[in-house]
Amino acid sequence: MPTNFLRSLARAIAKPAKAPPVRDIVIRAGTSTIRARLLETQTANLIFAALPLFSTAETWGQSIHFEVPVEAGRERGARAVVAVGEIAFWCEDDRIVIGFGPTPLSRGPEIRLARPCNIWALALDPVTPLKSVTPGEKVSIEALSP
Repeated sequence: MPTNFLRSLARAIAKPAKAPPVRDIVIRAGTSTIRARLLETQTANLIFAALPLFSTAETWGQSIHFEVPVEAGRERGARAVVAVGEIAFWCEDDRIVIGFGPTPLSRGPEIRLARPCNIWALALDPVTPLKSVTPGEKVSIEALSP
């Protein structure tokens, strides 16, 4: 009986879990600007802690990628096929990859990356304007003020 009483007391005074803070970023590549929301992943935490980031764009099929000074291991949910709007981190080369259409490895209209990558953010804006980015253009990622 005392154990049941203590359990009910603990439930009554338990505080509801706080929702994680919303972390939004802005990615600028060439003349394109995209807002994105970070997911609750270790890779997202590492990238957010390293902001602001600056790099140079490279292209591969209908995707852009750029090197960043962040190192992260492959997460359990890493995958090679991503959806439009998912922002990935290629662990082996410390690169952020944003696909907006088929790549040279794609089968049909899918977006297939070179290796499984960690998905760490979701675009809040369409990513198709990244088609205008050419190799060598400047890229920046910064935290978006609330």
